[in-house]
Amino acid sequence: MQDQKHKALSAELKNNMSRLMDRRSNWETHWQEVADLVIPRKSDIVDEKVRGDKRHIDVFDATAIHSLELLASSLHGMLTSSANRWFSLRFKETILNENDEAKEWLEDVTDKMYIAFQRSNFQQEVFETYHDLCAFGTAAMFIEEDETDIVRFSARHIKEIYISENAKGLVDCMYRRFKITAKAAAEKFGLENLSREAQNVFKNSPFDDVEFCHVVKPRDIYNPKKEDNMNMPFISIYMEMESNNIISIGGFREFPYVVPRFLKASNEIYGRSPGMNSLPDVKVLNKMCEVGLKAAQKQVDPPLLVPDDAMMLPIRTAPGSLNYYRSGSRDRIEPLNIGANNPLGLNMEEQRRKAISQTFHVDQLLVTENRNMTATEVAQRSEEKMRILGPTLGRLQVELLNPTVIRVFNIMLRNNLFKPAPEILIDQEIDVEYVSPMALAQKGQELSSIIRGLEIFGSIGQVAPVTDYIDPQGLVKEIIKILGIPAKVIRSDAQVQQITEQKQAAQQQQMEMMNAVQESQVAKNVAPAVQAINEADRQQ
Repeated sequence: MQDQKHKALSAELKNNMSRLMDRRSNWETHWQEVADLVIPRKSDIVDEKVRGDKRHIDVFDATAIHSLELLASSLHGMLTSSANRWFSLRFKETILNENDEAKEWLEDVTDKMYIAFQRSNFQQEVFETYHDLCAFGTAAMFIEEDETDIVRFSARHIKEIYISENAKGLVDCMYRRFKITAKAAAEKFGLENLSREAQNVFKNSPFDDVEFCHVVKPRDIYNPKKEDNMNMPFISIYMEMESNNIISIGGFREFPYVVPRFLKASNEIYGRSPGMNSLPDVKVLNKMCEVGLKAAQKQVDPPLLVPDDAMMLPIRTAPGSLNYYRSGSRDRIEPLNIGANNPLGLNMEEQRRKAISQTFHVDQLLVTENRNMTATEVAQRSEEKMRILGPTLGRLQVELLNPTVIRVFNIMLRNNLFKPAPEILIDQEIDVEYVSPMALAQKGQELSSIIRGLEIFGSIGQVAPVTDYIDPQGLVKEIIKILGIPAKVIRSDAQVQQITEQKQAAQQQQMEMMNAVQESQVAKNVAPAVQAINEADRQQ
């Protein structure tokens, strides 16, 4: 009975896979072209390549490759840099964000999450994800639990993934077709769970590849009150492609894959990218460089015009060689003038390089116009350029950063890696707030408006009751929020209130002392006058 169910399930999965493959077929040739010229190390999407072979043979100009690496590095540095904090957590219930106990718990949670990210392989895998995103427009990263490092990340090759969206336009269905060695498969799934064919491969050639399919999709029917693998929101199935053997059926509480798209048309599932947009210029530049190299070679080592009846063949072109001709003949060996215009070719190539760099936003990422700019000017230019890239941040927050943070938070919460939450936080929802350099740059305009307003208020303070309209505590809190200053360096409201009361008490005590001094001084001045009046009365 179980075998019949597995056969029916494998047939259904194979049928769904074939449909997804048909829907993706048009993209594959496009991705292959991009990979050949922009990211050659992944140019095995349609063309089967041998591991370790040379993949730059057809590339004559590396502008696109360098621009892709620069854009991927910039996104990594501006969104998920290991040197800076790039996210913080807040409660949806605003009043809880002012509660000291709740803030301390949330800050402890955030610190432990950063430690988990640092211990894992997140940095290298998300960097690879940015490369895929900028080259192919679609990327995929698998997030799973790890016994030693809490979480483990894995950026998947674009050729492996077949995806589908839900009604909200988010990817919630993944068919991943991949190959691993029989040895790795036995370690991952257990030798007893593999088919006889795979077991034989393991025994005879353990380093040969076996093809598998991992399917993750929403579960149609389940009981959310039960916590076993068969009652989780997402079903997880591993299957051998050749034998149709169902290896395991499990589940996930969250969709374990994050699938960001750089740009996406409303009627398409897979994304588009700067690599695709630059492809016409990249192909033209590549051909121009190839032709230019041939022209340069002909100029350096030109074809020769040789009279057919005056020279003694063969013609020798090596340095110091001798060529003989008939005595009395005026014919000589002459180079063929090909009429190459090198400056024109170089100018056209430079135009294409500039166009490619602009497509990858290199002109917005590098400050090269004026090396004598002040630090303020550099900061302003950086903010402007990151605001230009801001629209990209919106999609990446929804499809890459949010699912990653939420997935890691839930994994750690289920494994009791956080200290117990206060009772006030039971059933409370948490929001993710981004404090990366790009996110802060987008808020820079708000900070500039506040500073400009304070400057104007200062200039009119003599004629208008400006201070009556400004809440000092609210102003400070808003600036802290915009700049993303860590909570650990900011005093709590209770501490601020205590310091304010102490200052007020000290000021009150000082005023009382000043009043006492003034009263004693007045008494000292009044005493001689009273004495003089009394003496005058006695004399009378």
